Amino acid sequence: MRILLALALWSSVLLRASAEESVPAPGNVAGAEYPRIGSDLSVTFRFKAPEAGKVQLRGGTGLVKDTLDFTRGENGVWTLTTPPAVPGFHYYWFVVDGVNVNDPASYSYFGWGRECGGIDVPEAGADFHAIREVPHGAVRAHWYPSKVTGKWRRAHVYTPPDYDKSPATSYPVLYLQHGAGENERSWVEQGRAGFILDNLIAAEKASPMILVADTGYAAFANAPAGTNRSAATAAFEDVMLRELIPGIDAHFRTKTGREHRAMAGLSMGSGQTLNITLRHLDQFAWIGAMSGPPRQGFDAATAYDGVFRDATAFNQRVKLLWLGAGTAEEQIHASTLAMHEALDRAGIQNVFYSSPGTDHEWQTWRRSLHDFAPRLFRD
Repeated sequence: MRILLALALWSSVLLRASAEESVPAPGNVAGAEYPRIGSDLSVTFRFKAPEAGKVQLRGGTGLVKDTLDFTRGENGVWTLTTPPAVPGFHYYWFVVDGVNVNDPASYSYFGWGRECGGIDVPEAGADFHAIREVPHGAVRAHWYPSKVTGKWRRAHVYTPPDYDKSPATSYPVLYLQHGAGENERSWVEQGRAGFILDNLIAAEKASPMILVADTGYAAFANAPAGTNRSAATAAFEDVMLRELIPGIDAHFRTKTGREHRAMAGLSMGSGQTLNITLRHLDQFAWIGAMSGPPRQGFDAATAYDGVFRDATAFNQRVKLLWLGAGTAEEQIHASTLAMHEALDRAGIQNVFYSSPGTDHEWQTWRRSLHDFAPRLFRD
């Protein structure tokens, strides 16, 4: 929460800066002057490594399209200024003589399958995910023992602002999944989902809802160590249907039943969402796929065990099928649009959302949630 508050405060400071000014990045640890974000959205990094022979910067494509080299200065301080970055959140790390090293000046975020530095570059005029003076919900840690995986698991659960003040009220639930290499922290920290919902609910643009973010990685209890990616996620459907949903219903004041339950996800989480929801329409009536529908050969007649063959029956059961992608993630955007058009031809009601100028990155998915959430749980 401390990181998210800093992001909101520093975004407004940066957007007022003159062309010659820069400010410390909002995700810096206390007192750290670097990295700094310029008013042109370039980012300057400094790293002290007197014994290093070479220091490089790597990270998300919105910040680092190719590996960039630092320049060595006095006292072993290495410096680098990037070209203007794409607005939004980007992972980054240093490579010091071939070894990946996190920036000690930045808080860490879980991405790329490990802890990384992260930098949030503000987008002019976009404050839908900023902290505002509105009622705020709470994010709670929900720990539960999983018999499917043989391990304890943790989900992050957002409850809306009136949850503790209205003990007689129950709420619909959105299950929201992260992408590959991320975990249950991602939608709360990088995605700023809580602030997005706070602002929408305060403006009466979205129904008050509970949001659940769990990790999409779940291997069966007997899976061998060092299992591959497919096996690492193979148990998630069982965890979701047999443990997570019943557990959330038991521990929180939820409206039960498919018409009060939504699932959405980004990238890997999008694939998980479509595979689970479309094969279990008895459990879900609201579906969202962000940056991740099938990339080739989608056939409405045969996909997902033929769930789209009877358009009338599907449209009666599913209240929302939402598809979205950023225009700069060209292949994914094209395949998402192709799926949307194929569904249209098949008579399947669906919504297509296009995020202008954004790639396979968090600004796409923040915008996606901002468009998706207001459509949920409406009559």
